[in-house]
Parts: sequence; C-alpha cells; structure tokens
Amino acid sequence: MEYDHKSYISPLTWRYGSDEMKGIFSEVHKRKLLRRVWIALARAEMKAGIVTEEQVKELEAHKDDINIDRATEIENTIHHDLMAEIKTYAEECPLAGGIIHLGATSMDALDNADAVRFKEAMELIVKRLDDLIEAFREKAELYRDTPTMAFTHIQPAEVTTIGYRLSQTIQDLNEDRKDAASFAADIKGKGMKGAVGTAASYGELLQGTGLSAMELEKMVMDELGIKAFDAATQTYTRKQDLKMISILSSIAATLHRFSLDFRVLQSPPIGEFSEPFGKMQVGSSAMPFKRNPINSEKICSLSRIVEESYQAAWSNASLSILERTLDDSADRRIFIPEAFIALDEMLLTETKIIKGMQVHSAATKRLMDNYGIFASTEKLLMELGKHGADRQEMHEVIREESLKAWALVQEGKENPLKESLSEDKRIRSYLGKEEILKLLDASTYTGDASLRTDMVLNQIIKSPALKSAK
Repeated sequence: MEYDHKSYISPLTWRYGSDEMKGIFSEVHKRKLLRRVWIALARAEMKAGIVTEEQVKELEAHKDDINIDRATEIENTIHHDLMAEIKTYAEECPLAGGIIHLGATSMDALDNADAVRFKEAMELIVKRLDDLIEAFREKAELYRDTPTMAFTHIQPAEVTTIGYRLSQTIQDLNEDRKDAASFAADIKGKGMKGAVGTAASYGELLQGTGLSAMELEKMVMDELGIKAFDAATQTYTRKQDLKMISILSSIAATLHRFSLDFRVLQSPPIGEFSEPFGKMQVGSSAMPFKRNPINSEKICSLSRIVEESYQAAWSNASLSILERTLDDSADRRIFIPEAFIALDEMLLTETKIIKGMQVHSAATKRLMDNYGIFASTEKLLMELGKHGADRQEMHEVIREESLKAWALVQEGKENPLKESLSEDKRIRSYLGKEEILKLLDASTYTGDASLRTDMVLNQIIKSPALKSAK
C-alpha cells in the first residue's frame, strides 16, 4: 500500500500534528503493541507450563518485524484484521506461531494495546501542556503589572493587567493538565477476560496448572504497565474513551477561548496583541498589507474537530448493546487519533504564538487614554464622597461629562474627560486639580490583579505534575 497526493490523505497525516504523536497512532506502532500483548500473554502462559521458553524467545526476536503488506494480503482473503496480523506473526515464528493469542479473544489484544497507546498519547499531551504553561508563565510575569483595558460585552469596561488576563488562561490550562495527567496515570485496559469478560477460556486453559485466570491477567497487565478493569464485557467500558475525549475537548475549549480573544485583540481597532509574523510571510493573496491571525484561527478551527469527537465517544459509551456490538470499531479508528493529533497541533501552535507574541504598548496606551479614564471616574466619585460631597449629585456631574466625552471619542477625537472633570467647579469645590488628575490616572486602578496573577503562578510552581516535567 502506497499513498501519495494522487489519492485522498487526511490533512492530519501530512499537514498537522507532530511526528511523535502521529507515530503513536501509526499502524506500525499499533502492531508492535499488539505483539507486546501477545508476548506478555505467552510469558504468563510459560509460567503456567503451557508455553515453552524457546517459543517466548522466538516471539520476542520477531516483535519488531512488522509486515503490513503481508497482513493486508491475508486480510483481503479472511476479512479479519486481527487474525491477519496473528497469521503474519505466526509465519515469522514457526516454533511459536501456534501459541500466539492462546486463550484470547480479539479485544483482549486490541483493547489492551489501545490502552497503552492512549496512555502514551495522553502523556505527550501533558508534556505539550507543560511547555505551553511555561510559555504563558514567562509572559504573565513579564506583563504582571502592565495595565490595559478590560472588556465586557466586547465593550471597554474597567482596567486589568495583561499579566492577569494571561493568568486566567494559565489557571484553566493547569486544571486541564491535572486532569490529563490523572487520566494518563489511571488508564486501564480490558485485561485478559475473553469473549464476554468472564475469562472462562483462560480458566479452562489453566486447569491443573496451579495458576488462576486472575493471576495470569495480573502478570500480563504488569508487563504492559497498566491495570485492568475489574469488570468488562468483550471490551473495556467505552466510558473510559468518553472521559478521555472529554479531557481533550476541555483542553481544546481553553485554547479556543484564548485564541478567539487573541484574534479580537489583534484586530486593528484594538491592536494590542499580534502573532509572530515571518519576514517572508504572506498575509493575503489579494491584500499585501494584511497580517491575519492565521495561527489562532487554525487553533479555533481544529478545536471543532476535537469537540465533535465527543458526540462519537458518547454514542459508543451509551449505545453498545449487552456484551458488545461492533459499531464502535470503525469510528474509533478515526475520531480518537484525529482528536489527539489535532490537539497536538493546537498545543504546539499555541506555544509558538505565546513565545513569539508581541504586545504593542502604543495600542495599550491608546486604549487607556481613550477608555481608561471612564473607569477611573469611580475612584473620583468615592473620594468626593469621603470629602462630604453629595454622592447622587456628583454621580450626575460625572455622568454628564462622561457622555459628552464618549461621544467625542466615538468620533475619533481625543478624550477630553480628564480636563473637563479637573476643571469642573462643582468638583473643584471639594478637591484640588492635582488630586483630581491623580485620581483619574487609570493605570493604578487595577485592584489586586497583580496579586492574583502571583497567586495563579504560585499554584503552578507548587504543582507536582510540573515538577516531574522539569
């Protein structure tokens, strides 16, 4: 089988995702994992006296001799992909061929191999999250105290800091990372339980050996490095897949939300952030001046792939009838690898964006000059109250002047509110001009944003998961 661009190839094959993640979901790696399961089973059966040491050694000697062309040739005749792989392996092992998969059903091999593979993939996602959180941390520390306008309803509101804005995404990513690391540590395989999960075939096989089916299962799973579910049907519960996809979807939601914000903040009317832009990069085929946020847009687009996989996982978890039906097989081959590879690309891209992002101080100043003053009038109102002014009367004064200033700002003119309030005789009867101007300095009206940024960053530093990454 040879695939090139004369035929359809998924963009996830050649355009998105790392070689490392795609290697985990490759057919070669899958078949090597299947052989690991068969070797572990044979080794346990050797301890029961059913299989010889020479047979196990032969299986180990050929564990990496993957021949997909031969397996495909056999599958085209017998129409059973796992049996085709067993027969291919058996042809390579004349001494041990007859004991491969002894006592097992297909899902004893496939589900345990999948569990190992999903563990590897989730551990790689955790590594990507570590890299991204570290990139965010550096920027949050750098801009910890940098004031900027916050927006509610996509309208200028009060003042926040850039560091605090970034810290909120860090907080979400840190929670996502905990969930991903916990899943990777706790993932379970089906175990060796046979056709309907009762392990009857193993019980029959092991009669008189002194080894129970449960003991054999533990030996196999210990060698694979994962635990088994206590109960299973022909498969492990597909609720595990649903949980796994839910975690991936949650990470995608975090990335989508920040990427959408980034796109808004890169738009020229705000112009505060921008993505790294290559010297030879083309922004538009029609408009040479364009600098589109293509990487953030890609993240938002790929996140939909991850999110849509949740419905498939939900259906598999809820619609499997009795001890199993096969209608979860084809879609799992597609949506699980796609979700992991798409998320891998998203995390790599976001890390690149954050490391190279530009924060434009001139745009931040413009926003603060135009809109920050409106937020700082709240400080002025509080101070006037302390000096004995009538709160309702002063509120009306500030409101009238603010509406006049807002209208001028909307016309593209400079904001005159600072001057009009500092010269207003009604306000000046309580406060001096210098004091009024100081109160109207919005850059200091950030509350405890910097402190709360530190609180988030300190939680990351204390995270056991991050320590393991370093």
